Amino acid sequence: MRRLAWIALLFFSAGLAAAAIFGRIDGVIHDPSHRPIGGANVVVRSAHSDFHAETTTNREGEFYFVSLTPGDYLISIHEKGYQPIEEGLTVESSSGAVLHIQLSIAAVEQSMTVTGTALAANPDSFTPETLISREDIARTPGADRTNSLAMITDYVPGAYVTHDMLHMRGGHQVSWLIDGVNIPNTNIASNVGPQIDPKDIDYLQVNRGSYGADEGDRTYGIFDVVPRSGFERNRQGELVMTLGNYYQTNDQVSFGDHTEKFAWFASANGNRSNYGLQPPIEQPIHDAENGYGGFGSFIYNHDPANQFRLVTQLSRNYYQIPYDPNVNDWQNQLYNSSGLRDGEHETDGYTALTWVHTYSPNTLLNVSPFYHFNRAQYEPQANDFPAATTSDQTGNYEGGQASLSTIVAKNSLSGGIYGYGQRENDLFGAVFNDASFNNFSERQIVGGGVEEAWVEDNYHAASWLTLIGGMRQTHFQAAITDNATYPRIGATILIPKLHWVLRGFYGHFYQPPPLTSISGSLLQFANSTNTGFVPLHGERDEEHQFGLQIPWRGWLLDADTFQTRANNFLDHSNVGESSIFIPVTVNGALIQAWELTLHSPRVWHYGQFHLAYSNQIAQQRGAITGGLICAPANSPACAPDNNYTPLDHDQRNTLNVGLNGNLPYNIFGSFNVYYGSGFSNGFPDPPSPFNGNYLPEHTTADLSLGRKFGEKFTASVSALNIANTRVLLDNSLTFGGFHYNDPREIYGEVRYRFHF
Repeated sequence: MRRLAWIALLFFSAGLAAAAIFGRIDGVIHDPSHRPIGGANVVVRSAHSDFHAETTTNREGEFYFVSLTPGDYLISIHEKGYQPIEEGLTVESSSGAVLHIQLSIAAVEQSMTVTGTALAANPDSFTPETLISREDIARTPGADRTNSLAMITDYVPGAYVTHDMLHMRGGHQVSWLIDGVNIPNTNIASNVGPQIDPKDIDYLQVNRGSYGADEGDRTYGIFDVVPRSGFERNRQGELVMTLGNYYQTNDQVSFGDHTEKFAWFASANGNRSNYGLQPPIEQPIHDAENGYGGFGSFIYNHDPANQFRLVTQLSRNYYQIPYDPNVNDWQNQLYNSSGLRDGEHETDGYTALTWVHTYSPNTLLNVSPFYHFNRAQYEPQANDFPAATTSDQTGNYEGGQASLSTIVAKNSLSGGIYGYGQRENDLFGAVFNDASFNNFSERQIVGGGVEEAWVEDNYHAASWLTLIGGMRQTHFQAAITDNATYPRIGATILIPKLHWVLRGFYGHFYQPPPLTSISGSLLQFANSTNTGFVPLHGERDEEHQFGLQIPWRGWLLDADTFQTRANNFLDHSNVGESSIFIPVTVNGALIQAWELTLHSPRVWHYGQFHLAYSNQIAQQRGAITGGLICAPANSPACAPDNNYTPLDHDQRNTLNVGLNGNLPYNIFGSFNVYYGSGFSNGFPDPPSPFNGNYLPEHTTADLSLGRKFGEKFTASVSALNIANTRVLLDNSLTFGGFHYNDPREIYGEVRYRFHF
């Protein structure tokens, strides 16, 4: 494609588009009379690794640190004649921490003092954010298992897993990034496994709505992974082994090291269990899973102005598709899974190279070419009844992103472009063992691509007011062509003395559609079930959001309310009674919610408390506009319903409350309680025993208890869903029919650290 060639050329000539990868720290140091102190030595260190950077203040007492990955840091200041000082602060990618530090005249006996955690509220961003550290992941029950998403669902409001897919803020489509580099994947309902092993994550920054123009198209959630780097290790390795019920194990071996200029981290993992996907009955049957993978992160600091970062990962997973063996069960009267013996292989590989060039303390360039391979192979047994259906979807994505940002007076300016070319190779087939239709096998090879450009300005109108405005332009080219120009504007207000932050946002988004296409015998089969196929257009969203952050003695309360109105809402549907899932777009959707998070300070003596709550309504209206549409369109059965009805994953109230605690004798414990008010009921009529609009509410509790034995050994025991509370979670027809929540799982974990 000519436009994509143009993008490739720009990779080597100027800045390209990117989400914000790094944060920064700006500060001013003054004496008790508020006179600037020049020449003071300032050092910033990672709170959990050996990474550090050093500078001195200029004549105005100013200092800058750029290219800092999100995370917790310690900043220390030394100047002759003044009392040394050290402060802790958290850096996020969307903004920089601005510090005003007063040094006291040195006493005769000098000693280092810690003044506490820096202001937790973020006055420079209208995006609600949650930052999760590797310690949070290691301590939270079940969160560090290879295929776990508890690091998200336990900390992020409105995030939950149902019908084996992560949903957030009422939608399916979320973006994964590594080091701020996007991992493109337009397929929906094709993959179950997560993008990256949680044990390979140093920090995870979760952004939920109200994105700046530099952040892309997935309205419902953006997960930016800061991977393990090796700066936290000196020729050290770690072996993690687990063993539990359902014959489960999640194991990993990792190595890392660093010098002044080079740091590296590499890992390999393997896992298996007799419990994988959410089953259609309480007792899992034919539900084993296994997988393996590897990860590597390499950072080279060529000089103070140039850094190179390489991230690569490969994973392979297999899932048996659970079924209900009793043909007389009420579930099988609505969706008969008793004759299925299916499985799914999933492969995912990703590589990204980032060049970070610092022109000056105020000007930064990022350039990041990437490649992503994704494959989902749904495989039946030949004698599946009534039909053995096959789906093999393979996507290749080649492209890149970059950004150029600078500060001019009161303006923080940024801009760039982003693009990728996609080649989709999909096979759909079916063997009809009930002789209801002719057998078929159809392969579809389609191509397309996305090109985007954006600009944004953060204008610091006053010390208490920041105005943010940006524009993003998208060109999508495949079987159809979409062009979208969408503005994003917002403001933050810092209330003096209280240090509360008010924020507001209004913006538009465009999400590129899947490239799925069907024709030939598959289309004939779809027609026989009163459906046709229309190429999908991208989802277009309009969002407004208002929020308030309240910091108090290291605690942070963050509340927001938002509304997202979607046209061509991306969803998924199956062809007839088969296991072939095709993406669809629905005419419209409306998601309204208010959310609340509460976090205690990380240095709290007894541990860290966290709470995430969402009150949400997710609804849809109108006919299906793309993908598998109702056919013939002029029939009475295809008349659109313009009234709003709940989406299949609509859950009005979701609450997570947790505590990661520290006890005497190097003992630690973690506890998490989850409450869900129940998902929408898709089958309220007999033979279903549930006749309400929503399925039963459900509450589960998880517990982990462990102990450190010196510097090398850590052992722990975790119990998930301690009470073994089982409910029908949802009745969406994906991956084997209905879905019960996870049963009780108990496992032990041992961590052994060693030098090599």
